[in-house]
Amino acid sequence: MAQDTEIYSQITSNDGGGKIIFATDVIATIAGLAATEVEGVDSLSGTVVEGITGMLGKKNLTKGIKVEVKEDEVALDMSLSVKYGTKIHGVCYKVQQSVKNAIETMTGLRVVTVNVTVQSVTFEKGEGRDSKKEKE
Repeated sequence: MAQDTEIYSQITSNDGGGKIIFATDVIATIAGLAATEVEGVDSLSGTVVEGITGMLGKKNLTKGIKVEVKEDEVALDMSLSVKYGTKIHGVCYKVQQSVKNAIETMTGLRVVTVNVTVQSVTFEKGEGRDSKKEKE
């Protein structure tokens, strides 16, 4: 979902040394890495096109992430899959905090929102309804 547009974040240095420009894909990649490091997150979820790209072997760290930049502020929308058995609310809160901290630390931009959408719940092999029937 990361946009392939010519939108960049620009920070002007106070000492007159120039400006720093971040492509939205850079911000989305930082967010994707931070989110997947949170325990309970299985993967990022994207659109059908992104899913086909993933099946073709191209790993996309920006899958399921939309970035909006205005001056020195960033807003993100993320879609992800969580593991069955985790506290979904807690996982999403940790994702929001991790993504916000990573972007602000690495770029100096201010993160105003991190919206998380849970697209699915994934099961480990042997979990779920079928495995319960087998145990009985």
